[in-house]
Amino acid sequence: MAHDPLATTTVAVDTGNAQYDILIGGGLLGNPSTWAALPPARHAVIVSNTTVAPLYAAALKTALGLQYRQVSVLELPDGEAHKDWPALNSIFDHLLGAGCDRKTVLFALGGGVVGDMTGFAAGCYMRGVPFVQVPTTLLAQVDSSVGGKTAINHPLGKNMIGLFYQPERVVCDLDTLRTLPQRELIAGLAEVIKYGPIADAEFLGWIETNLDALLARDTSALAHAIRRSCEIKAWVVGQDEREGGLRAILNFGHTFGHAIEAGLGYGAWLHGEAVGCGMLMATELSARLGLVPAATVERMRRLLERSGLPLVAPALGAARYLELMGHDKKAEAGQIRFVVLEAIGRAAVRAAPDETVAAVIDRHTAA
Repeated sequence: MAHDPLATTTVAVDTGNAQYDILIGGGLLGNPSTWAALPPARHAVIVSNTTVAPLYAAALKTALGLQYRQVSVLELPDGEAHKDWPALNSIFDHLLGAGCDRKTVLFALGGGVVGDMTGFAAGCYMRGVPFVQVPTTLLAQVDSSVGGKTAINHPLGKNMIGLFYQPERVVCDLDTLRTLPQRELIAGLAEVIKYGPIADAEFLGWIETNLDALLARDTSALAHAIRRSCEIKAWVVGQDEREGGLRAILNFGHTFGHAIEAGLGYGAWLHGEAVGCGMLMATELSARLGLVPAATVERMRRLLERSGLPLVAPALGAARYLELMGHDKKAEAGQIRFVVLEAIGRAAVRAAPDETVAAVIDRHTAA
């Protein structure tokens, strides 16, 4: 299906410290105008991975070649298991080996892992060089590419080492979703679904109505889902860039989800799969704390099940979950804090008694 280039929509992000646009549309990658007005430089570096680079790096390199004298491509190994120091260091090796200066622009072409590591490298190299997010997964387009959070994983906790560093631009080319494996698409839907319960009851209803179209990759449905997700995230990040308060609501389901990922070993479950299961657990916790009725838990269960997301968490044991969650970035003074729902469309960050959390874990883990 040919895309009308005029159908590109723009969502503006303004954190107070940085302003940039998110471009959403088809045919953006190979269009030179997509990359106009970026910081001038002699050298551009495309950081991608072994899965995405063979599909899209050549088109991006050609388009960027009109603006930059030298464009090089670095392929990282694919997967959450490689979101680590050695892969990060390989970016620095490439930049130093190519003689990149502090005007060099990095382009993160891939999913959340590539985006997080490229942003982290850009923030550190020569104390900061510009970078552009070019997310090619649904999860990255609706969540990780927006807002400037960058990090690598540590065996003791996910995303514990990183910094806030905003991109110059985010380019969401809908055409890249055509090659996305269905499992990755479904994982991305978890982050789309998240925005409804925490910030927009009407959007949650829209997702429920249009879920089949999203699963079938209907272009207009995906475009709307991505745009609305980005609008909500831009609104939240604009008020709280460094997660001092409100921004923490974007971690709905993530405290449980990150424990699943760390407990199983990074990459066993996709991030979105862990978040999907984590959202059900967080909704159940909200109900047990008396904040929402049981019907809200059932509504979330139905939607997550229809999406194809896992509903049963791995049986790590409640004690292990609590230990892993103690490493969560939202933990304060040794107390684990959870994003809970006060209503559909409104979230808050609360502490919860360990025994209540353990009861939720036992209820949702495999026997």
